[in-house]
Amino acid sequence: MIEARHLRVLRAVAATGSFSAAARELGCTQPAVSQQMKALESSAGTPLLIRTGREMRLTQAGEALVRHAAGILAGLTAAEEEVAAIAGLRAGRVRLVSFPSGSSTLVPTALAALRAEHPGTRVSLVEAEPPRSVEMLREGDCDVALAFRYEGAQAAEDWDDLVVRPLLADRLVGLVPEGHALRGSVTIDAFADEPWIAGCPRCRRQLVEVCRSAGFAPRIDFATDDYPAVIGLVGAGLGVAVLPELAIESVRPKGARTVTVEPAVQREIVALTLPDLAQVPAVAATLDHLARAADKAAAR
Repeated sequence: MIEARHLRVLRAVAATGSFSAAARELGCTQPAVSQQMKALESSAGTPLLIRTGREMRLTQAGEALVRHAAGILAGLTAAEEEVAAIAGLRAGRVRLVSFPSGSSTLVPTALAALRAEHPGTRVSLVEAEPPRSVEMLREGDCDVALAFRYEGAQAAEDWDDLVVRPLLADRLVGLVPEGHALRGSVTIDAFADEPWIAGCPRCRRQLVEVCRSAGFAPRIDFATDDYPAVIGLVGAGLGVAVLPELAIESVRPKGARTVTVEPAVQREIVALTLPDLAQVPAVAATLDHLARAADKAAAR
């Protein structure tokens, strides 16, 4: 195998015409230059230099190798500089996937802080709900997945192969039309006779599980993945809903208000990545800023 250090020595010998001059240019000893040239010729499997007295001239193979060495060494230098920039967070790319209410609350705060601290790091964002977002991470389609799972859910996901960065516990709250009789703190069975507006498929399944445990089946009149649509339907008096606090925080409810639901039901918000990716500086910085954004959200 031809090594870059041997190519640098060959170029110096070709440029100076002798081992001693090449040694002075490289800042090493003449025997060291001679030893590395022997190693290079052994790797190449053919002589590269013709020694005539104190002068050296290249063989045809030596000329070919010197010609290619310039591009190889230039490319290697560029690669080293780019890797150093990525390692030093002067450059880098992170592909982030997030569920919608995370995209509108945690992600903007995190990415604004990341850009201010590391302007050379670029982050792209696409939206997907878990488990699809987690599949994207495992399939190599993203570097960080902002995801959630409900406490005690029957179909809880297995994340044992991933690095899990806990961010916050997002409590579910009831949402009722402004003039509704329910106020303050209520149990979930207080909604038993109400028409329901259901959210995303995962949230819908969780709603059915929670209601079933309380002894009733919710009558779902409308279902939509769009949280603003859920809030709008509730505000129009068409039903009630139970939504995560992050979802309500991302939209200003009109004609609707919240009530506390007991016992508390929470979803765990996390940032996920693969073990090897967690060692990449830009990915680690993104995880840190998502955690800080979550701390700010929890403090509000």
